[in-house]
Amino acid sequence: MKRVLVIDDTKNIRILLSTCLELRGYKVVTADNGIEALNIINDKSEKIDLIFLDIRMPGISGTEVLKGIKEVRSTCPVVIMTAFATVKNAIECTKLGALIYLQKPFSPDRINLVLDEIERKNNDNIEFRVDEILKISKELLNIDDIEKIYEAHELLKKALSINPYNKEIYLLISEVNKLTGNIEEEKRFKDIYKLFN
Repeated sequence: MKRVLVIDDTKNIRILLSTCLELRGYKVVTADNGIEALNIINDKSEKIDLIFLDIRMPGISGTEVLKGIKEVRSTCPVVIMTAFATVKNAIECTKLGALIYLQKPFSPDRINLVLDEIERKNNDNIEFRVDEILKISKELLNIDDIEKIYEAHELLKKALSINPYNKEIYLLISEVNKLTGNIEEEKRFKDIYKLFN
């Protein structure tokens, strides 16, 4: 049975997540603060397959906990939960290895969608698919044909839906907009790309 660590200072969130996870057959361990979470994470005898982490908590922040997770359990997938989502925050967490960003408030349906996505990612080699799409898109953008550029754009939108944290997708979409004369969108996507650097 897979074990999930839920880290959140709000009791109702811990209960909601625990219920949804247990209904899906997961064993749940909870922590209501960063110190308790890091004690569990640092205990090598504790098997943890997935972590749900609130990014804003009193005391040790979720970002600090995420750094600790990546030092000790670098391959463990982490779902970031926040009511204060920003692109900058999402990028920072992605750089630290977060898998998915879950916006609060969320419903049981949303939790199940996230779990479906995680399970699908475990079954597919998701990055291989994105890399293949990027390779094909680059080839299409090198052909001097407006139809091929639009085809590349559709592929890149698909790649973005699979993995919104791959910075190269934003750069290539910026290039598509440059080639189609949409200067405003070119700048917007290039600015998002720069946030990753």
